[in-house]
Amino acid sequence: MNVALSIFVLLPGLALGSFLNVVAARAPRHESIVRPGSHCMSCGQAIAWYDNIPLASYIVLRSRCRRCGASIGLRYPAVELVTALLVSGCVWKFGLHLEALVAVFFCAALVAISAADLEHRIVPNVIVLPAAVIVLGAQTALHFSAEWTVAAFAASGFLLLIALLYSGGMGMGDVKLAFLLGAMLGRTVAVALAAGMVSALVPSIWLLVRHGSKARKMKIPFAPFLALGAVVALFAGKALLDAYLSFF
Repeated sequence: MNVALSIFVLLPGLALGSFLNVVAARAPRHESIVRPGSHCMSCGQAIAWYDNIPLASYIVLRSRCRRCGASIGLRYPAVELVTALLVSGCVWKFGLHLEALVAVFFCAALVAISAADLEHRIVPNVIVLPAAVIVLGAQTALHFSAEWTVAAFAASGFLLLIALLYSGGMGMGDVKLAFLLGAMLGRTVAVALAAGMVSALVPSIWLLVRHGSKARKMKIPFAPFLALGAVVALFAGKALLDAYLSFF
């Protein structure tokens, strides 16, 4: 049943991803996500519905605006595809339950935040703060416990400590994002933080190898790596945490 449902929600997931592209593009600029409608960021031309079909339009138009020929960034189809896969994964894991709805909302927030951080180097408060409040309230209502609140403050406090000790190495946006992660994941937020930090080592090492000592002054957006760790924890956090604790 869950497998069939997870396939069924792929198309709605693509549509959600298309909306998240709008959120990621406009939220950092403090623009309305409702008006004006979808338009080319280069020439301002309104995008017709047949040029705004998730994934398909990007392929048909060969990643260019129909009017001005400006290149359409790979971020747009990537966000749509990743969102669809995450929505499908949430339905597969949680089934027809409110937990699936909360998980989809959480993943949607992660995708929008990651896209915004990659493009604008910012974790928008207008996304992360409301998402954190909603997720914390939902998780507490579904699974009444102080775990979600404790994990949220513990995760954000941990990254805040790093930010204070290593000035410039961690932004306050990442601290707020950690609060969202803790609110959703509870104790498995430790898995998310660990996975996020380990994955962030890959581009860091690559920069160090390529640029040497100059790499120390180069910054990489950390939110996408925290989001990746959060997805790992959402789908496999309990198993990974139990496996780790079994060694002690």
